[in-house]
Amino acid sequence: MRDARSRSQGGRREGAGAPRRNDGAGRPGGFAAKVRPAGMGKGGNGRRSPGKLPASGPTSAFGAEARDSDGAPPFLSVIIPVMNERRTIAAVLKQAARIHPHTELIVVANGSTDGSAEAAERCGAKVIRYLSPLGHDVGRAIGARAAQGEILLFLDGDMVLSAVKLRPFVDVIARGRADVALNDYSGPVHTSRVHPVVLAKHALNEMLGRPDLKGTSLTAVPHAMSRRALSVIGSESLLVPPLAHAKAAAAGLRIVLPIRVDVGRCNRPRRERERSRPLHRLIIGDHLEAIAWLSRQAASDKEAPVLPESDGAETGHGGGTE
Repeated sequence: MRDARSRSQGGRREGAGAPRRNDGAGRPGGFAAKVRPAGMGKGGNGRRSPGKLPASGPTSAFGAEARDSDGAPPFLSVIIPVMNERRTIAAVLKQAARIHPHTELIVVANGSTDGSAEAAERCGAKVIRYLSPLGHDVGRAIGARAAQGEILLFLDGDMVLSAVKLRPFVDVIARGRADVALNDYSGPVHTSRVHPVVLAKHALNEMLGRPDLKGTSLTAVPHAMSRRALSVIGSESLLVPPLAHAKAAAAGLRIVLPIRVDVGRCNRPRRERERSRPLHRLIIGDHLEAIAWLSRQAASDKEAPVLPESDGAETGHGGGTE
């Protein structure tokens, strides 16, 4: 079952082969198991039940109501999970703050020991801190639940992107043309051997009836969504990005690809981590979980009884005839 993701130093998620720990105690991990920080409960089906993202547990957080210096509520919430990314977080926040004049910057610092949280605070970000690593996607879910903006933009703390590249993700939603804006990045496909993660993304979009989305996914940043989209898929679904992606498509939300950002080049290589804790296993597991959810939805639709339509002539108010 799905718990919070662990991440290696440098802010990226660890692979399924890494040891899983929960509050100092070992716990068996499945194919794509995650580590759950204190305060994060689970429902009877093994997943966090709705609303069970940690309401408490961080060592520090920010106030319940975000306001700009002029008293206006935020229009845009930029959510950035970080773990030991002091070298880049200031530059990331500087660009994010330039996207819209009414922006709140939310940094979820999980397990950082290099001063990332303090650097973010100096840049004006509102920081939610956890002593233990939560994981990349868990930080997104926590930040989303805390966000108060009408549009939510998700970034990584180790990837500096200019405001010019980020603004199209927000603009297409602000203009009412989309509910979800994905990075138009599908990964390399014109190769002799396509990476299994790329294949998994394409397969999921085919199953969703959205081949036009190619290999795009909520797995890749940057991406943005409206407040309405978040309410439809639920912040908890962001713990497993492909599952959130599947729920958005299945709900008929408008998903668009406003611009391509080559995150493959932006990501610095982590060869040692990939040798010991290959990330692709975790991401493929996420997609399998999304496909399983989609299959259950399809089976449920087939099993639902089809009731005969009433012509209104035989029944009156209250379900009977006089």
